[in-house]
Amino acid sequence: MQTAHGAPNPVASVIGRTHNSKQTSDFSQCKALHNSGIGLRTACAHNCSTVWLHPRVIIMLVVGRVSVPLASVVVVLVVLVGVTFNLQPVSAGPWRRNGNALPRRVAESDEYLEFGRKLKQSCGYESCPKPKKNMLNVHLVPHTHDDVGWLKTVDQYYYGSKTTIQKAGVQYILDSVIQSLLSDPERKFIYVESAFFFKWYDEQTAELQQQVRMLVNEGRLEFIGGAWSMNDEAAAHYHSIVDQFTWGLAKLNDTFGECGRPRIGWQIDPFGHSREQASLFAQMGYDGLFFGRLDYQDKRERMTHKRAEMIWKTSDNLADGDLFTGVLYNLYQAPPGFCFDILCSDEPFMDSPYSAENNVKAKVEKFLYYVNLQAESYRTNNILLTMGGDFTYMDANVYFKNMDKLIKYTNALQSNGSNVNVFYSTPSCYLKALHDVGITWPTKSDDFFPYASDPHSFWTGYYTSRPTSKRFERVGNHFLQVCKQLTALAPSRQTHMEPHLNMLREAMGVMQHHDAITGTEKQHVANDYARMLNRAVRACGANTKAALNQIHPTTDIPQYTFAFESCHLLNVSKCELTETKDSFTVTLYNPLAHAGHEYVRLPVTGGRYIVRDYRNVEVSSQIVPIPQSVLNLSYRFSNATSELVFLANELPPLGFKSYFVTRAIDSLDDFLHEAPAPASPPAADQTLAKQQETAQWHSQEVTIGNKYLNVSFDSNGFLSTITIDGVTNRLRQTFVYYEGALGNNEEFRNRSSGAYIFRPNGTEKTVTENVQLKVVKGGTVQEVHQVFSEWISQVVRVYADESHVEFEWMVGPIPVEDGVGKEIVSRFYTAAQSSGVFWTDANGREMMRRVRNHRDTWNVDLEEKISGNYYPVTAKIALEDENLRLAVLNDRAQGGSSLEDGSLELMVHRRLLHDDAFGVEEALNEKAFGQGLVARGKHWVVFGAKKPTSPTPEARERFLQNRVLLPNWLFFSDVGEVKYEDWQKQYTNIYSALSLSLPLNVHLLTFEPWKENSILVRFEHLLEKDEDPMYSKPVRFNIQDVFRQFSIEEVREMTLAANQLREDSTRLKFKPDPSYIMYSSIKRDVSTPLPSPSPPNVLAGRSPLMDELSRNVADDGFEIMLKPMEIRTFVFQLEYKP
Repeated sequence: MQTAHGAPNPVASVIGRTHNSKQTSDFSQCKALHNSGIGLRTACAHNCSTVWLHPRVIIMLVVGRVSVPLASVVVVLVVLVGVTFNLQPVSAGPWRRNGNALPRRVAESDEYLEFGRKLKQSCGYESCPKPKKNMLNVHLVPHTHDDVGWLKTVDQYYYGSKTTIQKAGVQYILDSVIQSLLSDPERKFIYVESAFFFKWYDEQTAELQQQVRMLVNEGRLEFIGGAWSMNDEAAAHYHSIVDQFTWGLAKLNDTFGECGRPRIGWQIDPFGHSREQASLFAQMGYDGLFFGRLDYQDKRERMTHKRAEMIWKTSDNLADGDLFTGVLYNLYQAPPGFCFDILCSDEPFMDSPYSAENNVKAKVEKFLYYVNLQAESYRTNNILLTMGGDFTYMDANVYFKNMDKLIKYTNALQSNGSNVNVFYSTPSCYLKALHDVGITWPTKSDDFFPYASDPHSFWTGYYTSRPTSKRFERVGNHFLQVCKQLTALAPSRQTHMEPHLNMLREAMGVMQHHDAITGTEKQHVANDYARMLNRAVRACGANTKAALNQIHPTTDIPQYTFAFESCHLLNVSKCELTETKDSFTVTLYNPLAHAGHEYVRLPVTGGRYIVRDYRNVEVSSQIVPIPQSVLNLSYRFSNATSELVFLANELPPLGFKSYFVTRAIDSLDDFLHEAPAPASPPAADQTLAKQQETAQWHSQEVTIGNKYLNVSFDSNGFLSTITIDGVTNRLRQTFVYYEGALGNNEEFRNRSSGAYIFRPNGTEKTVTENVQLKVVKGGTVQEVHQVFSEWISQVVRVYADESHVEFEWMVGPIPVEDGVGKEIVSRFYTAAQSSGVFWTDANGREMMRRVRNHRDTWNVDLEEKISGNYYPVTAKIALEDENLRLAVLNDRAQGGSSLEDGSLELMVHRRLLHDDAFGVEEALNEKAFGQGLVARGKHWVVFGAKKPTSPTPEARERFLQNRVLLPNWLFFSDVGEVKYEDWQKQYTNIYSALSLSLPLNVHLLTFEPWKENSILVRFEHLLEKDEDPMYSKPVRFNIQDVFRQFSIEEVREMTLAANQLREDSTRLKFKPDPSYIMYSSIKRDVSTPLPSPSPPNVLAGRSPLMDELSRNVADDGFEIMLKPMEIRTFVFQLEYKP
């Protein structure tokens, strides 16, 4: 994806991320640009690169897509950078009833025949070149960074079309690289994005595929990262991250065996790095992680004090969570002057001894100067040079031929006393070299958010950019889990099921890419992502329909095939089936492993409806008017004016329950579908008459609520207070907006707000002083409909049996007729004395402590006080004091902060009119149906007294978080031709795949079809330690008790990514610096507990907890134990049924 960043229009030649048409490598041009104060974001490793000079001469700090001048004495380099992660999985041993050990699977490629020769494989660390002692060992890592969509779509990048946008064709890269590797056994190359690799590999001949396997087996082609895409780390949810790694790594494992298993995370281009992502790497068995982007101030500190490589303590809860992490020197670009790619303009080696153009001496001298300069910032006599960039190696011979000469001529100087040793290497070989040195390393326990590339460029806008895409991705994950579960549960596996499921797996893998979920792609690419995901969701719908129709009938020959279709426009209260049919069924599929409940909302055209369950019991329901602002949407083609709301209770775990809904015929008008409401409303709370009385505009104080809580609105229409257990507290909510800064991007202070960058041009603006209200009260739900302006409205609702408040906001089209872009925020105010502290989640898992205007590891100097305090909120943001706690849960990734004590805010939508000059070259000005984009979404507010008794507010938030992430999926069927009595007798209308619910604090994270009659299952402890006195404790349960319906023959425990037996997993261990060495340039808050250092173990070995965890499994009963935040991964081998 991106490489160097930050550029002005006059110097478009260096703005792109990697448009070769915009690439420059002219050293003098870089210097001129630098001296003019212009930030660059170039794309090929041109000659513009960030360099550190020691000690006083610091050239340009390579920070994000912009380089930053670091000292008055400046030399010349500007950068392109990118980051990519490598992940490796870990595994644990099998549990068999007969107690026999599972034979370790040996890859078919352990030994193989090539042209009649039997060769022994030598991949992984065994294939690494040996560094030389007393020399500076320079590891050249040839690589390409291939965005799975950014300026072009996935297919446009693969095939190399649309060259006027960007010269990039992935198929040519892989064609070319493989041939270059085959021509010289010394060469090495790493590849990262499985989505592109397998698209290419599947097109090759069997002979070439065998040659590729040979390269992998010999360690000459190595997979790093290995997920389907290089995922973003701010907006991606851990559920989707785990899934896309599982899929990419499974394909590598199935194709290449153990030699295809990546050991290194390679996140070279994501815009900031989360601790949870690093924790997932550790849980997947990866030995280390390298990345390119971190805050420019943080990078300066780390490079100056040799702390660019560290031990990252990735979890406050999990043992064995340390991960060696390295910051790359030059983002992910080649050194300035040494990008030999056809996209670059650096001079090749001209080495004829008689040529007037001979430049060998000059180039080698320049190279030696650079590597010695880089070595000043690192601790060992090993340094890593990234030889590549965005979509490099379309003609790999050009690059490799010149690197061959670079190695040859540089190493030739060793005979004259040079101490520089250059060789082809990989990130894993570099890590192994660092490990073998045996020194100690600094540690880190916070994360790398937010990322700033210069004083005015905080990459915190993309936390919210393209809010509807972010929501669609979350819906995609929801349906992927439903589809995986139902496919696994189908009594008979049909041939279409696997390809349909794989289509959705792969679409969701692409959506995690750091230019997809982030919203930082061009508009036509965003459209293509949506098309791809929509097509995949609909394809998997064929699986769910088939599986439900297999489970549904109680007779061998069912009379009727049910549609089990989804209504994808329920977010705008539209569903053709419920609006037009007189009788239909609603089947709620519960993907959670706990019995639950759900408030169902169905768009209807008015009238009265009867809802019955499978026992012929009528369920209480309520008709609620659809908000006027939704009815006014010009593109909402629907006759529904109301929603039928009812409580679906006792929903079975990992199962479904169906309801039979019929429209009551009370008159001829009703029969003709012409009456909006029945003449004499029944007692079932379906009184539109009563609703019409209460649903008028209000100007006095209003209160809605239930037995748990009441919320009140003041005479101006704003939420003002909340009352719980007789105690009333301040709780105000409103919408405000920031105006986006508008500049020409030619210097830092003229940076525009854009797809990446959030930069307000001042403090927030209020939307209105008076809010229009309508009130709807009934026995099932009470609602207040708020209208803040023509383009902002909201429904605040309290359901009868819920102890939280739901806010359904709708924002857009954001007005820009005044020429000013706007960024819209929902803000909550309380009286809590939060002392500048708030908490945000890391990818939906552990909570991270945030302190306003503060960074844990360096003295931060903030020129942007608003955007510099924004953090990614994937699932929850919270604040508290000794007495009160406020948490807001969201339905998609958003940016959030606490800019004043007691206040929380979440950015819900943004529309901007200027590009921020980091490569996209488009303003974030989304439109739909000819006008600005409208976004609708939900926040759930949990508010209350801090209390030590179970369930604590934190535990309630965790359980709610899971429910809103994976609610029941609604399937609809027209049953106009089916009598209720036949439906009740002939069909299974309540079903669970489980014998009993899992404990409330255990989440069934994964349940999906795996290989050869097996199922992949993950169990997760939902809470962190100390969040709740009861639910935070370790929990035990017996797998056989839960899955009695399955004939489980064998249980094998795997690493998190399921590509290695957990018992086979060993990770490299690194030794931390002794505690008396202090790196922090600031005083720590003494109230913040620091993690204790890990034991000084430099050996590779299995976790000390391994034996204990193995003992958790009874030989005959499959009992397992989960500790706080622990995820355990298993393959259930089922008995074969012919």
